[in-house]
Amino acid sequence: MEPWVAALCEQLGVPVDDVDVGAILELAKDAAHQVERPAAPVTAFVAGYAAALKGGGQAAVAASVGTASELAWSWNAGPDPSTPTLS
Repeated sequence: MEPWVAALCEQLGVPVDDVDVGAILELAKDAAHQVERPAAPVTAFVAGYAAALKGGGQAAVAASVGTASELAWSWNAGPDPSTPTLS
């Protein structure tokens, strides 16, 4: 996995030190188990995109991953009725 992540980061211009593979895999697991399996890659993408919008870097990634994981863990009660839905 490490060579893949290093090559991917190089190709995409992402500092490899900003990629916490363990945290991302844990987030994907949380989304897959607490929401549904297809939520895993979508959740990881959205968390990464959110981190980029916040300026990127380790702190932004950690914050976005943490927020997404908390949401996934709270999801077994179902979505908050005030949460917007996709049309």
